[in-house]
Amino acid sequence: MTNQAIWLRGFRPFFLGASVFAIQTMVTWLAVYRFGLPFDAAGISIFQWHAHEMIYGYTMAVIAGFLLTAAWNWTGEETASGAWLAWIFAFWLSARILMLSGTALLLYAAVADLVFMLGLGIAVARPIIKVRQQRQAPVLLIIVSLAAANLMFYLGAAGKVEQGAHIGVHGGLYLVLGIILFMGRRVIPFFTKRGVGYPVKLKNARWNDAATAILFPVFLFSEVFVPHHSAGALLAAGLFILNSLRVHGWYTLGIWQKPLLWGLFTAFTMINLGFLLRAMMLVTAIPDFLPIHAYAVGGIGIATISMMARVTLGHTGRNVHQAPPIVALLIGGMVLTTIMRLFLPLMDARLYSLWITLSGITWIITFALFSIVFIPMLVKQQVDAD
Repeated sequence: MTNQAIWLRGFRPFFLGASVFAIQTMVTWLAVYRFGLPFDAAGISIFQWHAHEMIYGYTMAVIAGFLLTAAWNWTGEETASGAWLAWIFAFWLSARILMLSGTALLLYAAVADLVFMLGLGIAVARPIIKVRQQRQAPVLLIIVSLAAANLMFYLGAAGKVEQGAHIGVHGGLYLVLGIILFMGRRVIPFFTKRGVGYPVKLKNARWNDAATAILFPVFLFSEVFVPHHSAGALLAAGLFILNSLRVHGWYTLGIWQKPLLWGLFTAFTMINLGFLLRAMMLVTAIPDFLPIHAYAVGGIGIATISMMARVTLGHTGRNVHQAPPIVALLIGGMVLTTIMRLFLPLMDARLYSLWITLSGITWIITFALFSIVFIPMLVKQQVDAD
């Protein structure tokens, strides 16, 4: 098993797992929510189960694949491969299987999930600490924080910590947004300069980085521990301004020729829309599901499928600057999913269940196409890969 191509680098098993799980968990969610499939979710709501598996199941798989690969590139030191990688993946997969039955096997799922996150943290931290790359410290802090938030979810579901499930789900959501904002600041300007095909000078003020680094953690704590407070709306307004300036400084017309670029810009814009909608909740009757799904479906959904496509192409010996046409279709599918989940309910709330169903179906089709195209790349070794 350890000699197979899939265990060479972290992105291979985890992107495969993420793409398949994205389909499976959405099918289960639609069956439960829309068609009344019996489901044991004692201790949590079905919405909290859905959110948990999207964050700690799907999204954590993408994060694991990305960080295990990126940390190897950053440091020149191996993170995880072969049997070690297979074991980390096995614990992630075990947790997902155990959570399929809701909370009936909660203890076993919690152990598997937390061991997975521990293994991931060790695999990423070891090379970073070895070469003393202090600038990667925020990455390690976020991994530890995600593990702590996941533990809170399980303790809450088990009835040990009041509001633990809420803290775990919302803490996980905003920590993932933190990863996207932190990594996006690094990679989007870099990818844009290399990808548009002409010289371009992009702007990003240091004061903006510093202000975002202060405001976002405060916003996270406000939203998790005092949700719907006016302070959260004011902080969101500040983040909207800061990130609008960022995206404007990174923008150049050539991104629209490259789906792997406009996909990341679109994800950042959707997160920014979430900040705007959250700020508007201070003075309007906007429901709280709007900013949440702007972050989750629009921001995280589009960002993750874009990065999975880019990393897979780049690390299997393919040209990321000439992505196959299917990439634009995949990112477009996630944009359509976001429109159906975010905007159509505002146009006709009477058809709310229909819009959720259609957005779920679009999500499933998008990841089915991703799986058909990219899984063969993930399981086969390329001569110039890795």
